[in-house]
Amino acid sequence: MRCFNPVETLEGDRLDELKLERLRSTVDRLYERVPFYRDKLDAVEYRPGDIKSLKDLESLPFTTKDDLRDNYPFGLFAVPMRDIVRIHASSGTTGKSTVVGYTAGDIQVWADLVARTIVAAGGDRDDVVHVSYGYGLFTGGLGLHYGAEKLGATALPMSGGNTKRQVRMMVDFGSTILCCTPSYALNIAEVMREMGISRDSIKLKAAILGAEPWSDEMRRQIEEELRISAHDIYGLSEVVGPGVSIECEEKKGLHVFEDSFIPEIIDPGSGKVLPPGERGELVFTNINKEGLALIRYRTRDISRLFPEPCACGRTHTRMERVTGRTDDMLIIRGVNVFPSQVEIVLMQIPGLSPHYQLVVDRVENLDVLEVQVEMSAEVFSDEIKQLEVLEKRIRDEVQSYLGVGVKVRLMEPRSIQRSEGKAVRVIDKRKI
Repeated sequence: MRCFNPVETLEGDRLDELKLERLRSTVDRLYERVPFYRDKLDAVEYRPGDIKSLKDLESLPFTTKDDLRDNYPFGLFAVPMRDIVRIHASSGTTGKSTVVGYTAGDIQVWADLVARTIVAAGGDRDDVVHVSYGYGLFTGGLGLHYGAEKLGATALPMSGGNTKRQVRMMVDFGSTILCCTPSYALNIAEVMREMGISRDSIKLKAAILGAEPWSDEMRRQIEEELRISAHDIYGLSEVVGPGVSIECEEKKGLHVFEDSFIPEIIDPGSGKVLPPGERGELVFTNINKEGLALIRYRTRDISRLFPEPCACGRTHTRMERVTGRTDDMLIIRGVNVFPSQVEIVLMQIPGLSPHYQLVVDRVENLDVLEVQVEMSAEVFSDEIKQLEVLEKRIRDEVQSYLGVGVKVRLMEPRSIQRSEGKAVRVIDKRKI
């Protein structure tokens, strides 16, 4: 096993000592420097020095995305603006942007974290890292870019869009590691076929895919079509960006880099911390960030934690691949539905492409869920009777899996809009 940083294999006691030291320092610094946190910590009667063990983290208050928006733009920064060398921000499509700031030290820590993820996915300094995440205020592109450079690999800053050009650059420049969303990886494979580019014409060996939930069925399809090893990467801009955790070659959970982040799983309703192995909402506390550090940030992502060391030799806690978000959950006639659940069913039915959308509407005060899924080119040419059989199979299997009735609409190939970033999986007309 190769690791970029030996801290990834620290034994439990030594890792816990490092975490406790950094947690205590971070919380006390936020108490002194950030009025928002001083008020929050005063409310739970916290005083600097109160943290004596990692268990004490549970007594501290949560931070939410609304807290970042309420303190827009720089109210949660823990250093003067003259020490901030980089700013990133969310799109703000649902309100004010969430703004994050980085010191020069933060940028180096972040680059180290992402370099670790590339190595965990099988990369080294001889690789050409093809970065198709968006650049700009989004953290994905620059995060992977700096990580590749930190590793000593060659960074290819493609960003998103112009997929035919992406494919040509893969051929011409010898890209070996692809970094993008899972849905865009499938889009690239689709465009390769349309261009008549054979898989033997490219040198890809691995992909680092994130920014949206994806199923094991989609992983198998990506790996089969591109002939690569596909690894899930996790991150969010509020905490740092990409590089919070990554799948190693074992692919039995994502290694959380606990020297920088302390993960928890909570019950999303009560906020109670759940024991290892139970599924709930993922919460992170920064312990190695200067510009913007968050205490118990509620991600809204659904996962589980596994503290046992991995067969790869890394000792940090692993998290289950994110299966959905509490704020992406649809409630259809009292049943909780996640897009990833529908994807699991669709990917197991032959003749369907991995491109789908869920359309929710309200008809006569009753919620109706329609699953729109593209057919493969071969199935599209079938007789109407065969298509009716396929439609019924999809309807029956989705209903059996979810426990709620759905409508199914078979779509022509390439009729669902492709995304260069996060795929749009849900159209909820009830909000219109």
